Amino acid sequence: MDEEAREQGLLSALTTEHFVLQTSRSATITESVGRATVFLSLLSASLIGLGFVSSSGHLIKPYLGAVLPTLVITGLLSFARLVENMVENALNLKRIQRIRAYYHRQFAGEHDFFADAVTGGGDVRAIAVAVGGSSSRWDLLLTTAAMVGAVNALLIGLGATLLTGLASGSVALAIAVGVVVALVAFAAQLLYIRRASL
Repeated sequence: MDEEAREQGLLSALTTEHFVLQTSRSATITESVGRATVFLSLLSASLIGLGFVSSSGHLIKPYLGAVLPTLVITGLLSFARLVENMVENALNLKRIQRIRAYYHRQFAGEHDFFADAVTGGGDVRAIAVAVGGSSSRWDLLLTTAAMVGAVNALLIGLGATLLTGLASGSVALAIAVGVVVALVAFAAQLLYIRRASL
């Protein structure tokens, strides 16, 4: 196989890979939106159900006892998959940028086509900046995973508040414990996102 045929074959393979990676990115984003929507719909339905049972005092405790663990488990599972999707999306973007860097080196000449791909250097933050994002470490708070993590933290804090209130009878203690547990749960989930995205 001569050099020109080899180069043409490589270009064809890279073009196909670029398309596959972009399709994979689209699929992870679609799945993330779907998972977050299902979780938030379940939460919304649970709150509507709480509204119906709130007029009957003897039904509230069994209702919350059944619904709250279900929401927490569903939320944690959704959170874990959203983090996986976020990492997969970042890896796909990194691979796309490598292909774009090759296009730039081989075909751009004096033009600046795909020049942003060369400046990324493989760092996910630099790549995000190159494609229009920002490099702030606080960007993790703006992800779908962090949003679901925040809701999970509130639900876990609510559960701690209710259990402490039932056990101690003190409203002030129950609220304080719930706030601390919610903050710790949110911090733990943010730490999980940060470690997964490194």
